[in-house]
Amino acid sequence: TFCGEIGAGYENRPAWMTVRMQLEENIAHIGPKYKAKKFIPYYQNFSNTYLGLDDFKSYMEQGCIDEAVGIAIATRPDCIADEYLDILADIRDRFHKDIYIELGLQTVNYDTLEKINRGHDLAQFIDAVLRIKRYGFNVTTHMIVNLPWDTMQDTIEGARILSALGVDQVKLHALYIVKNTLMAKWYEEGQFTLISAEEYADRVVNFVRHLHPDIVLQRLVGRAPEDNTLFTNWSMGWWRVQDLIDDKLDELDAHQGDLCDYLNGKAVRKFID
Repeated sequence: TFCGEIGAGYENRPAWMTVRMQLEENIAHIGPKYKAKKFIPYYQNFSNTYLGLDDFKSYMEQGCIDEAVGIAIATRPDCIADEYLDILADIRDRFHKDIYIELGLQTVNYDTLEKINRGHDLAQFIDAVLRIKRYGFNVTTHMIVNLPWDTMQDTIEGARILSALGVDQVKLHALYIVKNTLMAKWYEEGQFTLISAEEYADRVVNFVRHLHPDIVLQRLVGRAPEDNTLFTNWSMGWWRVQDLIDDKLDELDAHQGDLCDYLNGKAVRKFID
């Protein structure tokens, strides 16, 4: 509904290049620029476990170059199965690489998940996280906190569920509307409205305050090429949106996890503490 045909990897190398070739070219470019010596190959575009087992194993092994300290794989909750995790466990043990798995959840609202045609539900996400955690892998979750059909309560409940599951990292995104998608059609027809940048900042602040302090926030707002979108970050730089969030946190004298008081038997804490 909201993803374009080229996926999210608009900065990727050409698809005809092998994984190893892409890594070598990127390292040659990025290494000197940032004086970097170690890297984490990121299998970002589309669902990278939606492959036959042999192909999946081959692609993952190609990423295990000497300069890599780990590999990161983006995929969907309904594309996680033990057989794929077994392959990753074998790669971790043979090549001594950390494994990072990124899951796109976007929202905990069942109706919104169906509306945007995610193809999975919250239960499948929970199942995927629990399976990944059993293997000791790192879990990152992507969330969009301004989907048109979501409320502030959905945003807060998302933070609470991720905290209860003990995910390791979270990436937050503002919705951007890609041209030639079903959501673009709805947007042009006026079938929904989007919240303001200030309201987005309010939602992010509430998400952050309810999120467990041990979870790493890798991103508060994303970015996308404007020439392929109808709506991107309220036509302002991503750093300006982030400034709105920082200003709101300062105004409230708030910080991550200061409202995370709902775990470990909240109702009986008065008898214990």
